[in-house]
Amino acid sequence: MARTVDDPEAVGEALAAVEAGADPDRAVLRRATRHLLGALASAAPGRSVEVRVPPYGAIQCVPGTTHTRGTPPNVVETDPLTWLLLATGRLGWADALAAGRISASGTRADLAPYLPLAEL
Repeated sequence: MARTVDDPEAVGEALAAVEAGADPDRAVLRRATRHLLGALASAAPGRSVEVRVPPYGAIQCVPGTTHTRGTPPNVVETDPLTWLLLATGRLGWADALAAGRISASGTRADLAPYLPLAEL
């Protein structure tokens, strides 16, 4: 699992770039992704769902059955830009899922109750 960071400024920088119609700087998007993953882990502590945002990070979260070995039964995977938009409420879970921007497998892999993250 990747290390999370406390960097809310990176989230603001990444969103400003997106809102200006530009791609966020790669380093800024990496820091924003890790910050938002850490925020989700705090908001939904647990180990029943693995959230992957390659290449920048992955966490385990959501209360429930703990997973310890092999491929977890509940996995959510998306790209960094989609994760930024989901976590900040610029994109809804159902819309992202319908558009194929999220891969979610397992009975607990619905993050809609936790998004957008309240701190933002």
